[in-house]
Amino acid sequence: MNVNGRGFMKEQNVQPNILGTEKIGRLLAKFAIPGIISMVVNSLYNIIDQIFIGQGVGYLGNGATSVVFPLTVFAISLALLLGDGAASFMSLKLGEGDENTAARGMASGIVGIIISGVIVGTIYVIFIEPLCALFGATEQIMPYAKDYGLISSIGVPFLAVACGFSSIIRADGSPKFNMAGLLAGCVINLIFDPIFIFVLGWGVKGAALATIMGQIVNAIMNLVYVSKFTKTIKLTKYAFSGWIKMLPRIMRLGVSSFITQFSLVIAIATRNNVLVTYGAESKYGSDIPVTTLGITMKVFNILMSIVMGLGSGAQPIFGYNYGSRQFDRVKKTFRYTVGIATGVFIVAFLIAQLQPMAVISIFGSDSDLYNEFAIKCMRIYLMLIPLAGINMISGVFFQATGYPLQSSLISLSKQIIFQLPATLIIPIFVGVEGALWAGPVSDIMALAMTIFLLVFYWKKIFKTDEQPKLSGV
Repeated sequence: MNVNGRGFMKEQNVQPNILGTEKIGRLLAKFAIPGIISMVVNSLYNIIDQIFIGQGVGYLGNGATSVVFPLTVFAISLALLLGDGAASFMSLKLGEGDENTAARGMASGIVGIIISGVIVGTIYVIFIEPLCALFGATEQIMPYAKDYGLISSIGVPFLAVACGFSSIIRADGSPKFNMAGLLAGCVINLIFDPIFIFVLGWGVKGAALATIMGQIVNAIMNLVYVSKFTKTIKLTKYAFSGWIKMLPRIMRLGVSSFITQFSLVIAIATRNNVLVTYGAESKYGSDIPVTTLGITMKVFNILMSIVMGLGSGAQPIFGYNYGSRQFDRVKKTFRYTVGIATGVFIVAFLIAQLQPMAVISIFGSDSDLYNEFAIKCMRIYLMLIPLAGINMISGVFFQATGYPLQSSLISLSKQIIFQLPATLIIPIFVGVEGALWAGPVSDIMALAMTIFLLVFYWKKIFKTDEQPKLSGV
């Protein structure tokens, strides 16, 4: 091993990067399967809580997790802004052969993730009650939401490291390690949830405590990895110099991931408040709509996690091969991932339409009215879910090839540009169920925007007579 003139340690006799040589199918299996497992396991933290809370506390406890969920999503959005940005930056620069700059981007992401987690967690602890009110906590749900949210807020710094570092670890070529860290955290949560809720009787507080215990384990494993076991890059003190100046460069590539998550926060806040307002005027009341659509969104988040994991596995393949100008491999990866993502969502559609109660009953059942609205949530909101596959993969594709603006537009299209107005307008005419119909309406409109962007930019992205456009990276 030697050290170059700028203080970076480099391996001797480095083998060719498999991202540019291995068959696409095998690469996707290598990177995407661990990525899928990792993302699904990550989303299971809240799902596990909701299952045990539904059985041990009741639907008001589940309503509390639905209210606190957007706080978790916002913390994750900042972690992914820096983590996915650093991962995309690393892949592009390694594809160009610029290992020094790749290392500086990685170091900047690491520091930024840690600092953002501490700041956000502190803000949550101080303002937990008004934040819960902002996200739709009713008078009955508020006590549970405060208890669950306060303990969850303490774990935000660990959540940031667990999620943000995951992207960097995958881009470094260790998706299996990333998967192992998430699985370890999930197992901890799974073990202690029933103990704290049923044996010790701690209710939602116990569920939140079990969750942050898992996040702490995951975060420690990730910290150990980036400090000792990185493969493509060896960090030195010099790599961390000027990390603040590097932030805009990595954030530019991570902005799509941030917008995808942050738009979900805005959408949930709007949806919850609409459900409370119009639910109060219906036979269902305010609490049932907020709780049941929250469950549907958690289930939907698992589906998204599968496709996001697929996209995260494809991201370094897109980035490396685009940076090294192997455009045929980029196109082939795009076709494969869109096909797989669409297939996943078709299966999800069939389950939602044919067996909704099989899913709903996992989270407990309170009454016939509760079941009735829960079934409507599953069937209506997920009616056009198969269209989401091409949207999500296209967002990753544009981000990884250095087109963050186009990626951001795709990310914004469903949750903000189309769904937000639909959520506010449709209930005026059809009542509380209008919030559910906003889902399929936004799905079809977002698809139209995605197809337009792909048609307009496809040839430009793959021009062979120019250097790849990296948008100032």
